[in-house]
Amino acid sequence: MINKILAGDKKVVMEFYKTYSLKILCYLVKRVPKEDAEELMQDVFLEAIDQLPLLRKRQSLLSWLFTIAHNKTVDYYRKKKIKTILLSKIPYLQIIDKEVHEPEFIYEKNLIREKIEKAFRHLSCPHQKILRLRYEEGLKIKELCPIFNLSSKATESLLFRARKSFQKAYERT
Repeated sequence: MINKILAGDKKVVMEFYKTYSLKILCYLVKRVPKEDAEELMQDVFLEAIDQLPLLRKRQSLLSWLFTIAHNKTVDYYRKKKIKTILLSKIPYLQIIDKEVHEPEFIYEKNLIREKIEKAFRHLSCPHQKILRLRYEEGLKIKELCPIFNLSSKATESLLFRARKSFQKAYERT
């Protein structure tokens, strides 16, 4: 089945989905609201197909799908927690926003911008490129993969290293 999916056989992809989707959906419904579970299930299968070449031959396909579903559930709650924290801080953020536009803060903001640009110039070309594409252009990891000709995990790793390099360069400047 795996080889046929990798070869692009659409019928086998549908069979794969039909075989495992109900089990994955039942798993997710027990952990997140039903409307979110259905969306997460789609994400699980998209990631599974994307990462299928990385599946080890001895590994059970179903247990691998459950692992992906578990990771998607963890990401779901992590994002939900971050959103809750941000929304609880909105009045505080609005106050800060008003203060940042005061003249004395504009000077400091320009100094910080210069420091950021100087640190950025000290990064390698791949690190500069991935940071620009991710944070200035807003590209997602899956959109960055083909640009760098890397897998999803390798792209995430490159982005992590680029952020660490930027952090070190920023601290030095």
